Amino acid sequence: MVVVSAPSGAGKTTVLARALRELGGIRFSVSHTTRAPRGDERDGVQYHFVDRAEFERLRESSGLLEWAEVHGNLYGTGLAEIEKASAAGVDILLDVDVQGAEQVRRRIPEAVTVFILPPSYEVLEQRLRSRGQDDEATIRRRLAAAGQEIDHFERYDFAIVNDYLDGCVEDLKSIVRAARCRVAVMRDRARAIERTFKAAKEQETE
Repeated sequence: MVVVSAPSGAGKTTVLARALRELGGIRFSVSHTTRAPRGDERDGVQYHFVDRAEFERLRESSGLLEWAEVHGNLYGTGLAEIEKASAAGVDILLDVDVQGAEQVRRRIPEAVTVFILPPSYEVLEQRLRSRGQDDEATIRRRLAAAGQEIDHFERYDFAIVNDYLDGCVEDLKSIVRAARCRVAVMRDRARAIERTFKAAKEQETE
C-alpha cells in the first residue's frame, strides 16, 4: 500500500495519474466523497460520489479504512477497494489527506507514505489561481490549509518536491519500486530461493 498526500494545488492528481500509467501492478483506490463532481469527473473513476447519508452509513458499518472532513466535504477509503487489490495480487495507491494518512499508519503500519510538496508558497498560489476553479476566499482557505498540512511532512516515509513534473513522477515510481523490494515483501520469494540452495546442498551430500 502506497499512501500519497499533498496540499491542494501541489499537482498530486497529475503526478499520480502519470505514475499509475507508467507503473505496472498497481491500482488506484477510488475514494468516496460527498463533494460534487468537478469538470469531467465521473463517478467510480476519480471518486465514488455519494451523499452524506450514504457516506455515514459506510462509516458506521466499519466499511472505511480511513475518513476525514476536508473543506466541509467528507472523504474516505472503502475497505472494498483494498480487498479488490489484494484479491488481484496488485499494489494499491491511496490519495488521502494528512488526517487520512495518520489513520492508515495506525491501522497498516507497513504502508509506504509519501508527501508531495509544492516548490514554494508563491508557486502554489499561482497554481491555485491558474486553475480558475475557486473564488478568492476559497484560494485563501486552501493556502492556509496547505501551510498546516506541510507541517506534517516529517511524519511520512518520503517527501517529494513537485518543481518539475517528470522528475516528481520518476521519484514516486522509484519509491514504489524500492518498496516492492523490502525484505518484508520479498520474504516468501527469498525463502523459496533459499530452499533451492538447501536442496542442492542436500543432493551433494547424498
